Amino acid sequence: MSALDASARRRTTSTRIAGVDLARAAAIAGMMAVHVLPPGAAGAAGTLYEVAHGRASGLFAVLAGLSLGLTTRSAGGSARARAGARLEVVVRGALVAVLGLALVSAGSRIAVILPYYGLAFVAVLPFLWWPARRLAVVAVGWLLLAPVASYALRAVHALPARTEQPVLTDLPRPGELLQTLLLTGYYPVLGWTGYLLLGLAVSRLDLRAPRQAVQVAGAGALLAGAAWIASGLLLGPAGGGARLRALAGPSALQLQEFYGTVPTTSRWWLAVVAPHSGTPPDLLHTAGTALLVIGLLCLLPPLLTRFLQPLSAFGGMPLSVYTAHVLALAAYPGDTATLLALHVLVGIVLATAWRAAAGRGPLETLVGTAAGGAGALIAPRRPARG
Repeated sequence: MSALDASARRRTTSTRIAGVDLARAAAIAGMMAVHVLPPGAAGAAGTLYEVAHGRASGLFAVLAGLSLGLTTRSAGGSARARAGARLEVVVRGALVAVLGLALVSAGSRIAVILPYYGLAFVAVLPFLWWPARRLAVVAVGWLLLAPVASYALRAVHALPARTEQPVLTDLPRPGELLQTLLLTGYYPVLGWTGYLLLGLAVSRLDLRAPRQAVQVAGAGALLAGAAWIASGLLLGPAGGGARLRALAGPSALQLQEFYGTVPTTSRWWLAVVAPHSGTPPDLLHTAGTALLVIGLLCLLPPLLTRFLQPLSAFGGMPLSVYTAHVLALAAYPGDTATLLALHVLVGIVLATAWRAAAGRGPLETLVGTAAGGAGALIAPRRPARG
């Protein structure tokens, strides 16, 4: 190992925001819990599943927008630099989406987020350099109104939810694939773009400053609570719950899986807050919990974050860790707390060792190099890290 390599690794580590990496670790561990633990499990496993279900993937998506904001802000104000940065985002999104399709094709039984995640990168291209306040307003409006637009489109065109995951063999049918990714799949990009916009807004803040981290956490708590209360009022005193029970039976509000979209049989479905229902209360509540987690973890003192460096390494290479988890679960399926602990612990150990030896995660390096090379064809630049 050369002194130059060691110096580069130290710069990479020092320029990262520890709280953001810890939030990524929380998102990945939470998604692992939902993938591995059975719904309705007893005790602590069941509580972990319920807390993580829907919220972990929402946090993952908000952090995607935050990362995009951090990696593109160094593009500056020139049109050429911004064009190069946009091309880099497109290439990054395409590679991530194809990787996601390949993971499903490899036999994964879980709902892989990466194809949707990659397309959402492209969806936020027009907003990459908007100021924080405007982004925040647009993001909240998007999370509120996009589900209504999705409901209307699916109702008019009679588009059912697609429960099977998109795979590589869907590529020759781009129309059907885009319909799944945008409207009818498990993480429909039409609604989920709002998460990335919110992450872009957060990326404009100095998360190392306690005051701004407190503001992020406070805004998240208010947003999450308001969405939950609004759903309760609509389904309770406003009569929505009674309408849905009359339509779909006494257990209508106990449905656990909507596969990203609610039925189009009644507008009252838009008031539920169930995980992955894709409704305004669901998206706003999970966006709020994401902000709360990010803000709180960015408030941790440096002494504690240094102690938590293995978790930071785990969260610092989300694409590599997520991919390894999906492949491992496809090869060795199971639904026990022991298996979950194994996935998390092995991921932490391997990520820590990789960061010590090589710095950036392997897939992060591969995708970043390809995307950066494409962007450099238009405008060479030095990317920011966070």
